Amino acid sequence: MSDHSETLTPEKGLLRRLSALFTHSPRDKATLREILFEAYRHGVIDKEALSMIEGVLHISELRVRDVMVPRAQMEVVEGYKTLEEVLPFVVETAHSRFPVVGEDRSQVEGILLAKDLLPHVLQKSLHLPVKQIMRPALFVPESKRLNAMLREFRSSRQHMAIVVDEYGAASGLITIEDVLEQIVGEIADEHDTEESYIFRHGNNTFTVKAITPLEVFNRHFGTGFESDEVETIGGLIASHLGRVPRRGEQIEYGGLIFQVVRADKRRVHLFRVRPKGDLPKRHG
Repeated sequence: MSDHSETLTPEKGLLRRLSALFTHSPRDKATLREILFEAYRHGVIDKEALSMIEGVLHISELRVRDVMVPRAQMEVVEGYKTLEEVLPFVVETAHSRFPVVGEDRSQVEGILLAKDLLPHVLQKSLHLPVKQIMRPALFVPESKRLNAMLREFRSSRQHMAIVVDEYGAASGLITIEDVLEQIVGEIADEHDTEESYIFRHGNNTFTVKAITPLEVFNRHFGTGFESDEVETIGGLIASHLGRVPRRGEQIEYGGLIFQVVRADKRRVHLFRVRPKGDLPKRHG
């Protein structure tokens, strides 16, 4: 009598376990992660897919406060100013949306969309106050979970939300990009040219995106940073520390002071950079 029983190879056993994920709820996230990692080891999913799935699981554990841009670092415009007064700032920062504030940063009154300025530039009606063309803001609490925040962004068709504390004052902002980056990693947009990686603020102080390539950073600051393991200045600083830098932390490296302006538990996003002494001579 022939044996028709199926030989259970490791690959078939893994596929059965993966199939079970879609028919039965796993016991917990640890079990789910274990099966997903096993799928990666067997080549069923690649490293990028594994990272994205882990990101999806991760956002359900994070809250808005964990990834928001703090109030002190928000790029804002004052509602009482005219469009002509804020236009240079809008062009310089190259953001698409700006919180509109009242007497101070904690009083956000609305959102200014950069594209809403274009008709007024063409019509030469830049004398209008910002308040007149701003749009309503979406307000969310600091405790809101990121997966719920993503659903709200989708349902409201908003791309930016103002984060408020228990007293209703603005404590920061969050964008849909901030949430998506927890899943897919750093997102570079069409404005990320060499010129927009690094911004000068005067007095030898610069804002530098963590995704700035080392060659761009070196060319700008006259440094000679090199690494066989990382390609960006954010990766270099994290490698130097042996961990992800924390928001507000200051790191001295290569004659420069790096202050972490924006970071979360997974990666650093933005630095404020200044020389420890004299700025190294720029080449070229």
